[in-house]
Formats: sequence, structure tokens, C-alpha cells
Amino acid sequence: MGKYAITYDIGTTGVKTCIFELGESIKLISAASEGYKLYVFPDGGAEQEHQEWWDAMCSTTKKVLDKCDVDVKDICGISFCSQMQGLVLVDENAQPVRRAMSYMDQRARKELKEGIAYGPQIAGAFIPKLLKSLMITGAVAASVKDPVWKYKWVENNEPENFKRVHKWLDVKEYFIARMTGEFCMTHDSAFATLLYDIKKNEFSPAMCKMLGVNMKHLPDIKNSAEKIGELLPTPAQELGLAPGTPVFGGGGDASLIGVGAGSVAMGDTHVYSGTSGWVSTVVDKSIVDASAMIAAVLGAEVGRYNYFGELETAGKCLEWVKDHLALDEIGVYLEKTNVTDGYEGKYTSLYDYMTDVVSKVPAGSNGVIFTPWLHGNRCPFEDPNARGMFFNISLETGKSEMIRAVLEGVCYHLRWFLETEEKKVKSSDHIRFVGGGALSDLTCQILADCTGKVVETVDTPQNVGAMGAAVLIAVGVGECESIAAAKSLIPVAKTFRPDMEAKAVYDKYFEVYKNLYPSNKKNFAALNS
Repeated sequence: MGKYAITYDIGTTGVKTCIFELGESIKLISAASEGYKLYVFPDGGAEQEHQEWWDAMCSTTKKVLDKCDVDVKDICGISFCSQMQGLVLVDENAQPVRRAMSYMDQRARKELKEGIAYGPQIAGAFIPKLLKSLMITGAVAASVKDPVWKYKWVENNEPENFKRVHKWLDVKEYFIARMTGEFCMTHDSAFATLLYDIKKNEFSPAMCKMLGVNMKHLPDIKNSAEKIGELLPTPAQELGLAPGTPVFGGGGDASLIGVGAGSVAMGDTHVYSGTSGWVSTVVDKSIVDASAMIAAVLGAEVGRYNYFGELETAGKCLEWVKDHLALDEIGVYLEKTNVTDGYEGKYTSLYDYMTDVVSKVPAGSNGVIFTPWLHGNRCPFEDPNARGMFFNISLETGKSEMIRAVLEGVCYHLRWFLETEEKKVKSSDHIRFVGGGALSDLTCQILADCTGKVVETVDTPQNVGAMGAAVLIAVGVGECESIAAAKSLIPVAKTFRPDMEAKAVYDKYFEVYKNLYPSNKKNFAALNS
């Protein structure tokens, strides 16, 4: 009788549910996904509905079970890979007191200014508070998007909701509470609150006092591979799973995508491109570059960190260009057909067709550069007012150049992360590239050409977060010795080596790319502040 794990990859725009078979290797058996809404408001708000999350989770659970012959009694664990730095405030019954605030929410500008961004500053933080925060947490809550300021925003703007708060949870911890009745945060989620003492591995009373957080709102801290509780009867019925199924802590996407990529050894670097994007290198100590908004975030394994730089919109930029450039949005043509329908299976989606078309455009997109800051930017500069733009359009520029420029713009920014990180940490010469962006061979090659690194992908790179969560279950039930053992279970599927002629082009354009923000900072502020 086999052992199976069910994992939920809870992203910004949808949930991906997977069933894995555990053994000498971890094998994907079944997968399904379903989207939900992100509610974005003119004042910078970004929220999500808990029930939409749950409904998508229940629907996809039934789908993955229908696709395979796994008996729910043989599922030995439930775990999660989740978006991080959300704010989910719940009452004593694990019922939300308001909508969840996404990591993308940037309404708390007043709270940030009053809490830390005043007086003599470094990297946007009052120097005494910055130094204290770095000493205790290894990081600093200097971004308007950091969850502590969301917490303070609710306190200041929704006092009636705030009175009902029992616990502050992150996204996956809400599901753990709903499934088991237990309130907790895993160490990586606790670290992401920027209230976590990295020496004592607990929430810091000094940080809570300094930033005005009620410590009674903070839950117990658990390990990612730890069994938190068992699935209660009512959620079990709604999900279609067996009551009593063990529920494990899981991890955030920043923690587990590297695990699912097999990038788990010291010095291993991986690049992720999904809705958001990042570059991360495994290190064994806290490292901070406050001026560039890069820090080593605690991983799924206590004592291991991911030196991490994040881009808010990566794959989201390609979705934007599909919806607003590739498609005939304003109805010029009387008859609309999906171009992929006429190619007899050659293309599985419009993304495939788009990338095939733009593969014929030379490196550098004939001079066009795109900045992928569609929802502000966090690293290596923090500016919620920054926006995307196409630079250097000419009479010869067409949609093909503009679409390719979007792919290149994301890769330019990922290269910027690599170069910024390497001021403190040596990244690996071979980098694992994962997420939906890694499904495109063209994007993989552009990344290799742009960075000069050898780029490696794995099977089903879009499922690596769920794979990382499955590794945690395997460790938790004794099927895998440790998280570090995941590397041997996740082999390389494809390798892309840099074309040095293309890299020479990208080297030139990359220098221009880096100049576009400082040249337009005041213009962004004039239009968007």
C-alpha cells in the first residue's frame, strides 16, 4: 500500500492542489488548479476573500481525487506552500474579522511613516529603530507592504474589527486553523512578520513593544515539517478527505519553492518567475543589505536562510501583455478566433504562441526596454510609485518587439538581483529556474543569455512549491531523512547555456535599464503619489 501526500500551493491568483506518491522518490500523481480574485483598490489596497480561497481548495481537492485512484485513507499528510506576508486576522473560532490583506497591499503609508520612517534615516527607517530591528530580527520593516504596518492600519482605520482579533495569522496558517482548530505560525512565517528574534527563535517582546503589537495576537511557533493537528470532521467533509488526516506546518513560497527546485545545498541559487519573481541563494546566517532591500529570510529548516530579492510582478507582466497587447482589446476585428485553435495541438496556450512569435525577434527587442514595475517595486529599490514603461519605441517597433521586451525586462530585473546579491554572497554558476516562466524555453534561454549563468529546469517547474510541501510531509512521516536530502530526489530536466553574442547585447541594454528608475523617480512620484 502506497503512502500519499496532498499539498496546496496557495498563490496570489489561484490554488494548485497536488497529490504525490512518497517513496524512494516523490512522484506527482495528480494536479488541478483554480483561480480566485485579487481585489485591488485605488488607494493601494489589495485584498482576498477567505471563502474564495476555501472554495477553490475544496473544488481542486475533488478534482485531483477524481483523476486518480488514491484512497483518501492512504493520504498520510496535508501540507501547504503559500504566499507570504499576508495579514489574516481571525477571532477565537478562526473566523476572519475582515478580508485578508495581500502582501501587495500598500495602504499603510501613514503607519509606516509614524512607526519607523521618520527622523534621521537609513534605507527609509529611523536609525535607532533600524539598528535595534537588525540586531533582533536580522531585517527591518521598512516597506509599506510589510505586514506589521497592515496590522497597524487595521488598528487605526477599523477599530471595531480590530477589537475582535484573537490571532494574527499568515495565509497558510489560516487554513491550518480552519482545518484543525490550532493557531500557529511556522518559523518562516513568524520571521516574515519581522517581529521574530533570530537568536532565540521566538517572537520578540522588544520588537512588539517598539512597533506597538499586542503579543497576545501572535500564535505559537511550529516547525515546517511538524504535525500541527488532525483534520476536523466538517472541513474533511467539505474537502472530501478523511477526518483525522495529519496536517503539517508547511512553508511559505519563499521557503519551499527552493526546496521543490532541489536548490537546498549551501550556496545553491534558484530563480522563480510566477505572478511575482525572485532570486534566492541558500546561506547559513542572517545577511542584510538594507540599502537594496535584500535580506536573508529564514527557510523551512531552522538555521538555513534564503538570501532573497523579490520582484512584485514577473509573470504577471506577461499576463498583462497578453491581455492588453496581444489580444484585440478594443474590438477592431469583427470576428475573433483563438489563434491556437488552428495549429492542431502545436500550441497549448496563447503564451506558447506568443513566445514562439517573439522568438524571431533578436536579442534586445530592436532597442525596446520594458520595466516590470506594474505594482511598484521593492528591490533593489523600494518605491510603491514606480510603474512599468516601454522605453525607446520607434516607428519600426511592433507588438512582437514589445512582447519580447516584457520577457527581457523581467530577466533584466532578475539579473539586477543577482548582481546586487553578489555584493554579499556568491551565487551558484548553475541556477535552477522554476515557476510558470520556466515552462518557456525562450524565457529560459533569455535568462541564461542575460545573466551569463547556466540555467537548469526541473520536471513540471510550475509545481515546485507543492513539491516542496510534499518533501515536508515526507520528512514528517519518516519517508525522507531531511529537507537537505531533497536534492537527490529532484533531477535536472533541461539545461540552457548562455549565448555570449546575445549576452553582449544584453550587457549594453542592462546598463540603460538600471538608469531608467533614477531618471524617472520624480516623474513616478508626480503621477502616482
